[in-house]
Amino acid sequence: MELSIIIVNWNSAAYVRQCLRSLARHAPTRSHEIIIVDSGSFDACGEMLAREFPTAIFVQSSDNIGFASANNLGAARAQGRHLLFLNPDTEVHAGALDQLLQTLDRHPGAGLTGARLLNADGSLQTSCLQAFPTLLNQLLDSDVLYRALPLSPLWGIAALSDQSPGPKPVEVISGACLLVRRAVFEIVKGFDQRFFMYSEDLDLCYRVKQAGFDRLYDPAAFITHHGGGSSNSARSMFSVVMTRESVCRFFSLNRGPLAALGYRVTTGLAAFVRLPLVLGLGMVKRKSGGKNYGAVKKWFAILRWSLGLESWAAQKTGSAAGTPVVRSGNEIKPSCVA
Repeated sequence: MELSIIIVNWNSAAYVRQCLRSLARHAPTRSHEIIIVDSGSFDACGEMLAREFPTAIFVQSSDNIGFASANNLGAARAQGRHLLFLNPDTEVHAGALDQLLQTLDRHPGAGLTGARLLNADGSLQTSCLQAFPTLLNQLLDSDVLYRALPLSPLWGIAALSDQSPGPKPVEVISGACLLVRRAVFEIVKGFDQRFFMYSEDLDLCYRVKQAGFDRLYDPAAFITHHGGGSSNSARSMFSVVMTRESVCRFFSLNRGPLAALGYRVTTGLAAFVRLPLVLGLGMVKRKSGGKNYGAVKKWFAILRWSLGLESWAAQKTGSAAGTPVVRSGNEIKPSCVA
């Protein structure tokens, strides 16, 4: 088996259906399997798969074990020489997966590769690449600076502007579409399950780098990534705070507690500086009939997090799934967590 495609579902069965339809239209030419892990959402995804995609392997976790753990659960079931971790809210374009497989074949020093991610409107999704977090790039993190200085090594997105043919070496590739050599995935011991959600991809890329392997971005492979499932305000604030907690965990695990403390302090400083700016902009927008409440809530939540007053960390980070059920076609059997 050449390729195992692993998709984690959490209340996104409609996206999973759309993703699998794109995989059916643009299936890789090499032998492959598709594994869907439901992380405790029980949203009838398994029943939908049984009806519409009976050859897919379905793994049901009894709890929401988090994105990193769910991907590891899928990898433990996988038989492929390469592992493709694919978000459910993606759609594969023609030839994309064969292109990514060829990239790893042609570059034996590469441990993983990723595609050019597109928004639903076809525009480039710049978040498909990033640099490893530093106190400086986290302090200066801003869409305005991204647009003004796209080639700066601070952001790690210069490869997006490189028009030369062929894959480009990069620091971090988005976990929305990440093709990893199985041997390399095993060397670095998979995703770190201490990351419940967010930053598990940059942590994996960091450990792949530490193991001596390159990370390659291949702009010739196209994947549409619809992104953020909910516009709900509470959900958005959860994402804002959880993202910071995950980056803080990356600093703590890979650069030590002082670096993590430094990140919390610089994040608080950035929020303290930006809050008056967004408040002032909000007043201007209100006078013109517009709104800017979202930005104010965001930076206020970040400031509270930096002061230790806000924490949305999951209670079961890194927890086991118990005994999930694996279904392959009509066969049902228990499976153990690796």
